[in-house]
Amino acid sequence: MDREALLERLKEPFDLLVLGGGATGAGVLWEATLRGLKAALVEAGDFASGTSSRSTKLLHGGVRYLELAFKRLDRRQLKLVVDALHERKVVMDLAPHLAKPLTLVTPLFRPLEIPYYTLGLKLYDLLAGKRRLAPSRYLPPEEVARLFPDLPKTLGGVAYQDGQFADFRLNLALVLSALERGAVALNHAEATALLLEGGRVRGAVVRDGLSGKEVEVRAKAVVNATGSLADRVRRLLDPHLPPLLTASSGVHLVLDYPLEAGLLVPKTRDGRVLFLLPYRGMALLGTTDLPAEPASCPLPREEEVAYLLEEIRPYLGDVSGRVRAVWSGLRPLVGKGETKLLVRDHYIEERRGLYTLVGGKWTTFRLMALDLVERLAKDLGLALPPSKSHATPLLGAGPRPPLPLPEEAARRLWETYGTLAPEVLALGDRPLLPGLPYLEGEVVWAVRRELARKPLDVLARRMGLAFLDQEKTREALPKVVELMAGLLGWDERERALRLKEAEEGLPGLC
Repeated sequence: MDREALLERLKEPFDLLVLGGGATGAGVLWEATLRGLKAALVEAGDFASGTSSRSTKLLHGGVRYLELAFKRLDRRQLKLVVDALHERKVVMDLAPHLAKPLTLVTPLFRPLEIPYYTLGLKLYDLLAGKRRLAPSRYLPPEEVARLFPDLPKTLGGVAYQDGQFADFRLNLALVLSALERGAVALNHAEATALLLEGGRVRGAVVRDGLSGKEVEVRAKAVVNATGSLADRVRRLLDPHLPPLLTASSGVHLVLDYPLEAGLLVPKTRDGRVLFLLPYRGMALLGTTDLPAEPASCPLPREEEVAYLLEEIRPYLGDVSGRVRAVWSGLRPLVGKGETKLLVRDHYIEERRGLYTLVGGKWTTFRLMALDLVERLAKDLGLALPPSKSHATPLLGAGPRPPLPLPEEAARRLWETYGTLAPEVLALGDRPLLPGLPYLEGEVVWAVRRELARKPLDVLARRMGLAFLDQEKTREALPKVVELMAGLLGWDERERALRLKEAEEGLPGLC
């Protein structure tokens, strides 16, 4: 994919310019493109380099939000759950290679928990309606012990289904699908100023972070979809605006602890739920919820890592020696107050042609985009065709192709690239690292077809290794730099610079 050509195309006039290439921005770009709008997107870092690649990887209605809805008699929480349960199945249908059902188990330790969680999860099933996955069911103690042999003795458990997905790959699929239909999208390109005409926003000055070139991008409207940094963009228009958001830090750990099913710990010390989920042959443990300051590359805090290890200790014992990766993401929550009680709903603010779309959650990204585009059409007097985003498969969706690889490697390639996996394999089947199912051809594909321009673009947000094992990622970096240098024409100085940048950026995955 010709990045220079995309940069040149930014000089064309657009209906819509989207700032931010995470789930929110990518969803808006896809929805707008499907509806016939000429749309462009720029992202200061890499696509999904912020919160959108650092989620719990769940497509879910939110069991905790359902409990809060009834405890606090909050209709907004209930609506969020219903909407998310509907969208959970929509996403699985649009990208079956990236999203699938996942069984989770809530263990039962006290007699009163049996009716409480059984009825609660039956209600969760009921709210999903026709888009319900497998029905929840009671598991006897021996079955819980088989699934989680390190758990203390239980009275059984309640099993239910939610969805699990590759967040960074779904984000990328939205961007690439829009590009296939004529949109423009560029990573490592930051909006440094807003363009005003007659007092209204009519575009932005965009600086390419790789070449240093600046482009004035003209558009009828600009969408601020920059997540936890949205207030920073709003203040490009007016430096005195009060904040819209409260940021909350969510840290996740990846443990060398294979699982058949997920474990939901319903009560932690601060009243949150804790998830322990199967994740590419390991286990994903999360998440924390502490107030945080907005940042592009938030680092995991020691106290949050210690919190997760301490909270899981009664269930698994000491797993501190099994940690293979750690990352932190910032939730952009709308409003003020205790972060765990804030509704994960979205909000649209319009100021002189700048549309700020904030809040929400990964599972409802499509509804957020739909609301934004409908609002934009109304304000600009545009007659748009009905939305088809609920029924338009994303790039790579389709039957699993046969691949001449061992099953683990073939499955991982399919779950990353879908129907495009044979094309990726054709670019090189040599392992990137001995003993791991990652191929040199994936680096070539990431650079040529997926706009990867930095080593962590490849290892984190194209292949996903950095979210799985950060020590193995360090081992792979020199080889990835060597391959990228050949593809992008880096000299020795550039190679050294990119390697050092990646080594220093790995803790924050930036």
